[in-house]
Amino acid sequence: MAGAHPRIDGLRSGVVLQGVDSPGEFRAMVSAIDDAGFDQLWLTDSSLHARDPYSYLCLASEVSPRLLVGTAVTNPMTRHPAIVTTSIATVDDVSGGRAVLGIGVGDRPLTALGLEPAKVADLEESIHAIRSLLDGGTVDHTGSLFSLRNAHLEFPPSSKIPVFVSASGPRTLQLAGRVADGVILLCGLAEAGISWALERIDEGAEAAGRDRPHVALFAYGCIDDDEDVALAAAAPIAAWFPQTVPLYCELAGLDSDVARAVRERYVGGEFQQAAEAARLLPREFVQRMALAGSRRRSTEQLRALRKTGVDSIHVFPLGDDRGTTIQRFATCLRESAS
Repeated sequence: MAGAHPRIDGLRSGVVLQGVDSPGEFRAMVSAIDDAGFDQLWLTDSSLHARDPYSYLCLASEVSPRLLVGTAVTNPMTRHPAIVTTSIATVDDVSGGRAVLGIGVGDRPLTALGLEPAKVADLEESIHAIRSLLDGGTVDHTGSLFSLRNAHLEFPPSSKIPVFVSASGPRTLQLAGRVADGVILLCGLAEAGISWALERIDEGAEAAGRDRPHVALFAYGCIDDDEDVALAAAAPIAAWFPQTVPLYCELAGLDSDVARAVRERYVGGEFQQAAEAARLLPREFVQRMALAGSRRRSTEQLRALRKTGVDSIHVFPLGDDRGTTIQRFATCLRESAS
């Protein structure tokens, strides 16, 4: 990642939010995130489920003069790659060169738009087109997903905008290893799953003759001394894995019959709507895949994650008190360094 920003005890860190808060509430959260010492703020691109991330990233950059700001993640299905290019270049201009583009194939919110996730090949073509436009090039492209005709960006950014690829499955992990400046790793928090994902990233990097890109691990969950509260908040993201990338469930030891039952009951455009399916998951599995416990437990979990080889860890706070989880995450990160 570009930029000279303070770290929490040597490890880069960030916060991932959905644009569900009012502008005033969002400003207050950004200010608290900046004060807590995080490096980066990410905003999801959740179509109809949240406010526009590019607008909120511009707002965030006005509140904080320091935080890197990025999408986590946009996709080429709801936004043409040329529109992605213009949007992220604008964020970079407004923020003074602090933008990061996170992009992936898309997820369940696409269903409300009658769309399916992009093919990995289309994602790769989109990344190449976006990079060429951001570099000031002229692009002609005819593909199965999008076309460009003598296309160029009138106001290219003055600095290089890093492109991070969101990845869980083997093909997107290998793609990220081949072409990305960084990987947004969505694999849960079980060490076996992280190791498997890093191997796939390394396969892609080795095939391209390059070093492994920056790996940003996303840690969803809730930190609360009442572990029942933390588990209830975190369980829906754990239910996302049987539905979307069941391989990680096998690596984390989830019974196949339970995984099948979760898939059958999983509903909703966002994982937060999967509470019924999540109730089927055993406590131990939820705590392997997410932050779902006390400050002491979370500190130990983060201490172990520091040893996995990831370059940064970013909290996606869940539950009714996201601000408290963000503050506790910062504290746990500091305590996990010892």
